[in-house]
Amino acid sequence: MTADVNRWIDSSTAVGWARDYLEIRRDMPYRAQGYEALVEVLTVRRVRRVLDLGTGDGYTLGLVLGLHPAATGVGVDLNPEMLRLAEERFAGEARAEVLEQDLDAALPASLGRFDLVVSSFAIHHCAPDRQRALYGEVLERLEPGGLFVNLEHVDSPTIELHAAFLAALGRTLADDDPSNQLVAVDAQLGWLRDLGYTQVECLWKWRELALLTGTAPGT
Repeated sequence: MTADVNRWIDSSTAVGWARDYLEIRRDMPYRAQGYEALVEVLTVRRVRRVLDLGTGDGYTLGLVLGLHPAATGVGVDLNPEMLRLAEERFAGEARAEVLEQDLDAALPASLGRFDLVVSSFAIHHCAPDRQRALYGEVLERLEPGGLFVNLEHVDSPTIELHAAFLAALGRTLADDDPSNQLVAVDAQLGWLRDLGYTQVECLWKWRELALLTGTAPGT
């Protein structure tokens, strides 16, 4: 799917689009299960420094920092409303830093290195070629043995299954987000393997929601 407009960053729609998403997010079917699967993965690891790509209002970054009280983290986003809310969430929290960063631009080396990189429902707004390139940049930012966890909106095999997914959300094809550039799970797992990740897996999936993981080589 090719995006005609990215409503998350277009100046005329960015703030309203973010607010609308936050209103419907809490009622998204099975979203909580996806986060439960993410938490299960992260509770068995030691986390010292985490990067959250497309942090939004900081929900996922806050979740990780809550699970690992000794960890520090960086959340990056481009949407002005999401950045405002994330900064508000972490006001006075020295362990968290919120930065403006376009995921369509290369991740800067100045971010440093991390033993965990997470993302939730964000990377699919990039073009597929950029998504793959971003996975490679994440690998470069990971410490040896570091983990990449992406709770993502993925593509359906057919338009009928995509319509059924939207119907489960109480929506139709006419309501579809033109910013979405969805890629199937198998393709994304193939990217991760080809780029050099190990322990590549889809650990959870419901229709177009999936939890994808890969580990940087080394210990």
